Amino acid sequence: MSSLPASQDLPQRPLTREDARTLTLAALGGALEFYDFIIFVFFTKVIGERFFPPDTPEWLRQLQAFGLFAAGYLARPLGGIVMAHFGDRAGRKRMFTLSVFMMSVPTLLIGLLPTYETAGYAAPLALLLLRAVQGAAVGGEVPGAWVFVSEHVPTRRVGLACGTLTAGLTFGILLGSLVATAVNSLLGPEQVNAYGWRAPFVIGGVFGFLAVFLRRWLAETPVFEELRRRKALVRELPLKAVLRGHGGTVVMSMLLTWVLTAGIVVVILMTPTLMQTLHAITATQALVASSVATLSLTFGCVAYGLLADRVGVGPSLGLGCALMLSATYALYLGAASSPEALVPLSALAGFCVGVVGVVPTAIVRAFPAAVRFSGLSFSYNMAYAIFGGLTPLVVTLMMKASPHAPAHYVAAVSVMGVGIALHLLRAGRGSALHPATER
Repeated sequence: MSSLPASQDLPQRPLTREDARTLTLAALGGALEFYDFIIFVFFTKVIGERFFPPDTPEWLRQLQAFGLFAAGYLARPLGGIVMAHFGDRAGRKRMFTLSVFMMSVPTLLIGLLPTYETAGYAAPLALLLLRAVQGAAVGGEVPGAWVFVSEHVPTRRVGLACGTLTAGLTFGILLGSLVATAVNSLLGPEQVNAYGWRAPFVIGGVFGFLAVFLRRWLAETPVFEELRRRKALVRELPLKAVLRGHGGTVVMSMLLTWVLTAGIVVVILMTPTLMQTLHAITATQALVASSVATLSLTFGCVAYGLLADRVGVGPSLGLGCALMLSATYALYLGAASSPEALVPLSALAGFCVGVVGVVPTAIVRAFPAAVRFSGLSFSYNMAYAIFGGLTPLVVTLMMKASPHAPAHYVAAVSVMGVGIALHLLRAGRGSALHPATER
């Protein structure tokens, strides 16, 4: 398999205005796409009431609605594998644009769908299909976006590129939370139930089409263009080449994704609800703390990305995992003794979880350019489906033994992250002084 020489990479060139424009448009599109995917969770209760029979028990209705939400995650690996295949064979830009289009259409349609009252069981079936399409889209978007931005910038700015893109994705979560809060504040419960829940989906679909238009301005990555010019594109099934020749890299990438899921799922997504249960924190306090943590996370992703460019992936990953471990314990122990400190502790924890911005930097450096999209997509999506799906269950079971189980779980995964960082340093891939020459 061919690799690109360092001279083609031009690692010492400065970050140009065109690079900054690419990063901005990519991060903006990623934020809008993640908003489209995540907005569903903020209206799960209303959707359950509107799309299932009125005589359905409340617990079953909520279970069905969360099942529809989970369908999006189950579709991620398949969508990511298929889109990555064509991304390695036909071009990064095409799939990068297709993913946001595939997210915008179903988001808009969800906002326009007839409910059970109008269409009967056809309504939840249509919703299930649209959620699956959304999942396939996000399965291609996240790894595709990391590959796209990393191949546009100089090697010594890959950390900044991946950190900025990850910040954009996490900002999409915050955007969804803010829009949901605004809808519920401006409209009464009856209005939200009748028609208000549709507005966030329609808005997301419309802005998604704007992202499609903006991405048309982006150029194909120089790395892929060089591979095509040299006729060095992978000739066999890209995923087959990945599994045959890069099994160890796949395992490492999946473990790194586990670090990412521990930080995002436990600290950012689960903690607001857990704080209400464990420490009698009000829903309003938990929502404010969650928003602050997510905002801090966006800054943390960029900061850790810059650190990776400065000192290397290994040191920044190791330091970041150690800080995430400490900040998570500080959050859970501090909220128990001083509930009034929840917001600043959440801000600290959110910033430290920003180490997830280093994860894509490590993975894109690990796979050769010809199969990078497929390698990253398979590793990330499969690991996220496994660990992201099992984490809430494992943490919930652990909490029977200790109220601090969420912190214990994050700590255990963080220790593993430190071990991976040491491995990268020993392998010579964790130093900023020795960046990968193959883009």
